[in-house]
Amino acid sequence: MKTLPGTGGVPVPESSRIPLSLYIHWPWCVRKCPYCDFNSRPVMGALPTETYVSLLLRDLESQLEYLRPGRRLETIYIGGGTPSLMAGKEIGTLLQGVRNLIEVSPECEISMEANPGTVESDSLIRYREAGVNRLSLGVQSFDRELRILGRIHSADDARAAIRQAAAAFDNFNIDIMFGLPGETRESLAEDLREAIGSGSTHLSFYQLTIEEGTAFARRVPEGIPDPDTLAEMGDLVLSELARAGFRRYEVSGYAQEGRRCRHNLNYWGYGDYLAIGAGAHGKISDERGVFRYAQTGDPRRYMDNVRTLETPFQESRWVGRDELPFEFMLDGLRLTDGVTVQSFEERTGLGYSVIEPAVNEAVGEGLLTAESGRLVPTARGLDFLSDLQELFLP
Repeated sequence: MKTLPGTGGVPVPESSRIPLSLYIHWPWCVRKCPYCDFNSRPVMGALPTETYVSLLLRDLESQLEYLRPGRRLETIYIGGGTPSLMAGKEIGTLLQGVRNLIEVSPECEISMEANPGTVESDSLIRYREAGVNRLSLGVQSFDRELRILGRIHSADDARAAIRQAAAAFDNFNIDIMFGLPGETRESLAEDLREAIGSGSTHLSFYQLTIEEGTAFARRVPEGIPDPDTLAEMGDLVLSELARAGFRRYEVSGYAQEGRRCRHNLNYWGYGDYLAIGAGAHGKISDERGVFRYAQTGDPRRYMDNVRTLETPFQESRWVGRDELPFEFMLDGLRLTDGVTVQSFEERTGLGYSVIEPAVNEAVGEGLLTAESGRLVPTARGLDFLSDLQELFLP
């Protein structure tokens, strides 16, 4: 086993007890949306898909040397960008290559993002045949807001893609945004009606956030609902989805019974995840501590790096002891079921006494409950999640 660079920090349990996932990043899209802060860039000429896939696998092979023997993948997620710009054959080559390099659980959840306007029935069937068993459709809206959001598809394109997804997959997610410029409670209610009736097993409802570095940040669009209206919209999403059998299990995630996204649950549960592709971020635990790394965001530079294997990561660091509580709680407290004290101790190597003062303060402020070894954000805690998370800062 190759040693991770640098010096470890805090002891953690044997890594075989921590679930392992793989994130694969596809950095290209047809057009950059004005709200998007993900590492993506518009297609300029022919895509180097075959080369990129081969280098993704080479990257993965080099990273496996950092793992303890016997670890296997529980989930795989192909995100972007727009991964559905790849053909089914290319996805098949990628996933078979992964299986050739590392053991993959027979129950592995293999998710892939796709956008309406870049998929059709045949391609979705090919993705399923290649091994993808969960699809995530970036619909965002069924209304005129699509034009404002810079999406390349129409509402009818979205409906067609949903019908095709339902025919090819028995487990698929739809992404919807709310709080959009010009959106009303009535138009949101219509989006909710369509999403609930779509046949999807999982819905992600995100409030529009103006992220630094995006086109929307440079020129904020007019007509964004005021805070009171946004709060009412959030309540409407929660009540309508609950009524339809979609249980909220994370700040923006709603799922039917047994259909929660296992890959995201591993992120939020402070699990481990390998990361390949331009701009991908990973986390590996071993007996010396928690190691985080990030790939360069530029696709060409990423491919050059993998070819030479001289600069495998653009950034890397061991997580310091004083950072671990906040890192763990930053994601874990997004979950409506919260986290267990046992999982905190197992995945950070720290004792409960380290966070007990912050837990007591959060309980006193009505942001958290601490009963039977489980720390669960209250409704108020979810509404003021940043305040709750910040209590665990060093």
